[in-house]
Amino acid sequence: MSATPSGAKPLRCPICGKEAAEAYRPFCSKRCADIDLARWFTGSYAIAGRDDDDGDNATPSENDKRSGDEDDGG
Repeated sequence: MSATPSGAKPLRCPICGKEAAEAYRPFCSKRCADIDLARWFTGSYAIAGRDDDDGDNATPSENDKRSGDEDDGG
């Protein structure tokens, strides 16, 4: 039996779709929780990044590095 209030839909496991178990929420079992963890470890889950030409990269490009080296010589 579910501990959800009457009228509320039971939480479903994002891996297999079965009803979530309280001990493993939001999963139904340790198996599904482990499958999800393995997906994180192998990089299956990813957030789409921006294109490189947005101009707000955290690391400079090779051209930027070379031009910066020339300025330090003076």
